[in-house]
Amino acid sequence: MSEPENKKSRRALKNVPPDRFQPKMLIFWLVLVGAVVGLLMWSPNLNTAPETLTIQDVVERAEEKNIYNEDPRKAAVIRPDPSGGRDWHMITGESRKDVNSAFKPFRAAGRVTDSSMERLQKSKLFSEQPTTTVLASIVAQVIPFLIIIGLLYFLFVRQLKQAGRGAMSFGKSRAKLLTRDRDKITFAEVAGCDEAKEEVSEVVEFLKDPKKFTKMGGKIPKGILMVGPPGTGKTLLAKAVAGEADVPFFSISGSDFVEMFVGVGASRVRDMFEQGRKSAPCLIFIDEIDAVGRQRGAGVGGGNDEREQTLNSLLVEMDGFDTNEGVIIIAATNRPDVLDSALLRPGRFDRQIYVDLPDLNGREQILRVHAKRISLADTVELAVIARGTPGLSGAELANLLNESALLAARRGKKKVEMIDVEDAREKVQFGRERRRLMDDDEKKLTAYHEAGHALVQAVLDDGHMPVHKVTIIPRGRSLGSTMFIPKKDVLTQEKKKLEIRIATGCGGRIAEEVVLNDISNGASGDILMVTKIARHMVCDWGMSPLGMIAFGESNDTVFLGREITRSQPYSEETARKIDAEVSRIVDEQYRRSKEIILSHRPALDKIAEALLEHETIEGRHVLEILEHGEIRSPISMPLPPKLQETTTEKKVVDKAASSGDIGGHPTPTPHPA
Repeated sequence: MSEPENKKSRRALKNVPPDRFQPKMLIFWLVLVGAVVGLLMWSPNLNTAPETLTIQDVVERAEEKNIYNEDPRKAAVIRPDPSGGRDWHMITGESRKDVNSAFKPFRAAGRVTDSSMERLQKSKLFSEQPTTTVLASIVAQVIPFLIIIGLLYFLFVRQLKQAGRGAMSFGKSRAKLLTRDRDKITFAEVAGCDEAKEEVSEVVEFLKDPKKFTKMGGKIPKGILMVGPPGTGKTLLAKAVAGEADVPFFSISGSDFVEMFVGVGASRVRDMFEQGRKSAPCLIFIDEIDAVGRQRGAGVGGGNDEREQTLNSLLVEMDGFDTNEGVIIIAATNRPDVLDSALLRPGRFDRQIYVDLPDLNGREQILRVHAKRISLADTVELAVIARGTPGLSGAELANLLNESALLAARRGKKKVEMIDVEDAREKVQFGRERRRLMDDDEKKLTAYHEAGHALVQAVLDDGHMPVHKVTIIPRGRSLGSTMFIPKKDVLTQEKKKLEIRIATGCGGRIAEEVVLNDISNGASGDILMVTKIARHMVCDWGMSPLGMIAFGESNDTVFLGREITRSQPYSEETARKIDAEVSRIVDEQYRRSKEIILSHRPALDKIAEALLEHETIEGRHVLEILEHGEIRSPISMPLPPKLQETTTEKKVVDKAASSGDIGGHPTPTPHPA
């Protein structure tokens, strides 16, 4: 074995958990079992009470040879007993009344005269032992108790301490000291958040060369709070700081502070900062700080005292230690709205870094970082994938490439091709295809429903969000889907575009009504979406005659449910006006969508027929039907069910609104409230 392999094996041996590799514990158990067995063999038979005899009875039975002497270990013993007086002896052993009886343990104590001792010795059935000292008596009585105490210690106290849950370790900090050689991550592996990386790198640069900043009179921030949506790379950025910095890096989660015992959280905060002072200069990273830094005084009955004690201790420690000690706090959260204002003020968290969703260039950089671990074909263009994945976070992009690699391996390919990435993207954004058995009537209803969405969007779209694909293959909870992918990142929503989305959402219900003279519950998701958009337009975005007034604000209490203490900041008359405006917006777009479908009825039928025949068509086919009345470009057939992916379906909550999935024709199951 080479030298690097030897080092690796020794390092792996050191990292083995204590419970898996402890030869000392094995030796201890062997010694303990041997001691217990020896104690049992040394102790007299406790199951049978010894018979009490007089000295004269023992003498007579000895002369009649009724004292057991065949086994030296069970031979009768004569012991001097100083506690009884001079010539006082204790005789133990086994005896019997006559030759027809069985030997039984006996015990005799009393004064043994010279004549009796001579008769006992003459029988040659006894062995004499010297007088037992006080020390020997104490040792004989204490040893069993020591064995029991040792057993309890190793079984309970030591095991609890090894697990970090000992009685004296509750108040100890659970912060982990990360070493640079273990899972080292550098800034080169962090992409898509250049501004945040630059601000965090200042801390690393200060720790490496503090004179560069102190000579200008500047001070390094005491605390840095990273804020952003889930999956944008806040924790990864902290790991990169740990990999780049040449100082100790402690990592802890916000939930590790609070325990079931009162005062434990505050004690752990103090212990964590004490460790930091001993290792200064150092960095302390607190992940999900909202678990311990929530606003104070907002709970039932005055708040959670234990959580508030922990937060108070954190506030004091952050603002109480000297700046020269070099303890810098980096925290991450996706809920900055619930944090206490005293925690966010300068002097504690001097700098807040917002880690946003990546833009087009950021997504391409993230894809290139994760593509290094995947075997991609030359035909895969990461720039094209980045343009087709607006609104996806770094974690979702990593999952996209991973799903494409799994899909390519399932299809028997050696490299990931563009078709695999496209299928994985649709699965991640819109849900996994599910082959369900539907009769002709359900297929026809679903086809016209999706054709209505696609037709209205294709007519009203100005090139901002074209139709990507229309399918009647069930995806997620929908029996069909109409997918829209914007051509660029959507940063703002204009009123016209929002009205187009409402009209497109109404297209499915209108197509059912016009063609089948009936409606179904397939539009439940569409109704929820258009109502939500219309209410936001009226209450939050000022896109109605009611003016630029925000009606959506409410004084919510942090720890209580969002409905318990909600106060309505407007009158009942204003509430009726809001409801009327929401209904007006939806009704206007409903009529607009209905006019489009009635005026393009042949195109609606063509799109539905194509869906019934091919199950899936692309956006260009919808445009060809509108322009030429028929499909002219070839339609790629979907893969057979054998090659469909079988990994766990990713739940898509509000991604449909950002990526353009209209929600499709949901399955006839009750929707959650």
